Amino acid sequence: MAELALTARLNPSAADARRGVVRLHPEALTALGLREWDGIALVGSRRTAAVVGVAPADTPAGVALLDDVTLSNAGLREDATVAISPATVYGAKQISLSGSVHATRTIPAATLRQALLGKVVTVGDAVSLLPRDLGPDISSSAATQALSRTFGIAWTTELLTVTATDPGRAPVSVQPNTAVVWGAGVVAARDAADRAAAGMPIPVGEAAVAAAAAGELEIMAATNGARAGWGAGSGQTVPVEELVGAHGQAAKLDEWLSLALDEPELLKTLGARPHLGVLITGPAGVGKSTLARSVTAPRRIIELDGPTIGAAESGTRLREVAAAVAEAGSGRGGILLITDIDALLPAQAEPVATLILDQLRAAVAEPCVAFLATTAHPADIDARLRAPDLCDRDLALALPTAVVRRALLEQLLRKVPTADLKLDEIAARTPGFVVSDLAALCREAALRAASRSSKQHSEPMLTQADLLGALEVIRPLSRSGVDELAIGSLGLDDVGDMVETKQALTETVLWPLRHPDSFARLGIDPPRGLLLYGPPGCGKTFLVRALAGTGQLSVHTVKGAELMDKWVGSSERAVRELFQRARDSAPSLIFLDEVDALAPRRGQSGDSGVGDRVVAALLTELDGVEPLRDVVVLGATNRPELIDPALLRPGRLERLVFVPPPDSDARLEILRTAGRAVPLADDVDLATLAADLDGYSAADCAALLREAALTAMRRDMDAADVSAADVAAARATVRPSLDADQVESLRRYADTRG
Repeated sequence: MAELALTARLNPSAADARRGVVRLHPEALTALGLREWDGIALVGSRRTAAVVGVAPADTPAGVALLDDVTLSNAGLREDATVAISPATVYGAKQISLSGSVHATRTIPAATLRQALLGKVVTVGDAVSLLPRDLGPDISSSAATQALSRTFGIAWTTELLTVTATDPGRAPVSVQPNTAVVWGAGVVAARDAADRAAAGMPIPVGEAAVAAAAAGELEIMAATNGARAGWGAGSGQTVPVEELVGAHGQAAKLDEWLSLALDEPELLKTLGARPHLGVLITGPAGVGKSTLARSVTAPRRIIELDGPTIGAAESGTRLREVAAAVAEAGSGRGGILLITDIDALLPAQAEPVATLILDQLRAAVAEPCVAFLATTAHPADIDARLRAPDLCDRDLALALPTAVVRRALLEQLLRKVPTADLKLDEIAARTPGFVVSDLAALCREAALRAASRSSKQHSEPMLTQADLLGALEVIRPLSRSGVDELAIGSLGLDDVGDMVETKQALTETVLWPLRHPDSFARLGIDPPRGLLLYGPPGCGKTFLVRALAGTGQLSVHTVKGAELMDKWVGSSERAVRELFQRARDSAPSLIFLDEVDALAPRRGQSGDSGVGDRVVAALLTELDGVEPLRDVVVLGATNRPELIDPALLRPGRLERLVFVPPPDSDARLEILRTAGRAVPLADDVDLATLAADLDGYSAADCAALLREAALTAMRRDMDAADVSAADVAAARATVRPSLDADQVESLRRYADTRG
């Protein structure tokens, strides 16, 4: 059987992330006799299997692109050698999986099978719930909708472990008729531990299962022991004093309940009705339901799950609510809690919604009965729910601050063996994380630590490197639905030259966040926004990524006209939701890329006024009644003259910063960075080349080296390096994209606008 030894690289494509697809060069596919979407075997320090796809055109023939989960399954690090060969893949009759308690309780087998459909796995593999979503006859829409409905957005970060398959010792693929069941990963861990204690060898697959299960047990034990996993949907009751970051909201809710249920006569004396209906709002995973359970713990509570009831038929929904109302008002009193009520009573109400609201209204009118509801989407609920005789009060939970995140991490890891943890650093690098995200982060770190301990036969110990590695995988719920920039460890200090540009960014974005007392002392408001403009390909987006990395900001990015929608009101709503997400995850950055397409001059478009309404919505959000605190808006464009002038006045995108094309020194650094992976011959002088590339942007310089490598391949398919002649030939093809007159015109724009 054919086999190739290739260099394993991490696949940078977000579309392939965690989907179990390995990308190979077409030549490698031909050498192995494979077609796209065939099954392959991978051997590193462990044997695993995956699905093969065609790599992007610029991928070297000797490189295999793997996602992070597949790299881990093969026991590989980036740039290690992996042996790849065709695999005989059998359709699985049955596959057993282990996962978190939340996953096993909420995800039914049918939904699990839909998510894993088409994936190729072996025993001991980690597998994500992200559908393969690639290749023929693979559709993910049903799976993603079902997972979002049953498990919430956290399904995108959940990792499962394959504990058993039938057939058992060969790669298998999940088919529409495969029986997918939840297996006992804990049992596998204990069995492996017993074998190790008896001196018996443990097969690689079982060791991986044991490591994953043991890691999960460690973090679950820590979470339950510290009783701090209260936002992760665990359903447990947590003492109020341990609700880190929510003590004020808990005290307010307890006061309301005490007055309405324990002292109704006092309210009647003062002319107030003793009924109580509270809508608890906040980002997904922040702990709304757990707050309600904790505060109401001494009292009788009747709980309904909004998504579960909302998925039922109209008659069933009404019967479930009526039964809960009858139980709450049975004379003993109590509290009726409906979680995620937007799924039960959406804004686009059905006829049965009126009857459900009547039932809830009757419950609130009963003596000694209170009604609590939670939602992460307050704009998506039936407006009638906020009537004075129903939910007349709101209680909002915000995203945890850095101080709160550190305290949550301390509780989550209180019972876990750790070494030299710098939780301040982790807290600073997790803007936008809620407690469920932090629990997922700790679980991912525990899996890494368990895998290392299993391979090295060492004492289990969670390290800073495990948490930092988990940060590369776990994404916060608050950033879902909006594209985000990959920040990593990049900072403004990593940006060469551009001294004036970096200073302007620092003053506008970082100073207000780091020195708010100085602005208050001098009696001025910090700048609201900034516009980066300059020729295309000169690094505007790169600058924003570096800025976000320096300030450890949550970044919300919109490209071009992404917010435009043909439906009346949808575009304006998208703008409002974008700014609301930024407020929730403050300190944050809103990056409007290609802002000229998003906010063109009003009155000059033929789009039925959609563009004009979007501009108006942007202006309202930037300096409307609700102030922007710890939120800065950055726009980027290479056509600033097309932007509506009202957006550029003081108080909005008031500072205009020109991003110049790279000079000779900057071009040299760009060529060195782009040429790290390109074997350049000794006769290639990058310094001389950089001096000769006047008018070339950063993108042009990278394209030049790419074209030079292709020229070397045309010269000799077995060429070992790229010569100066190849670079010279490439220059005839790759021409500079920057016109001197256009650059000068852009440079003078800030002085001539208006």
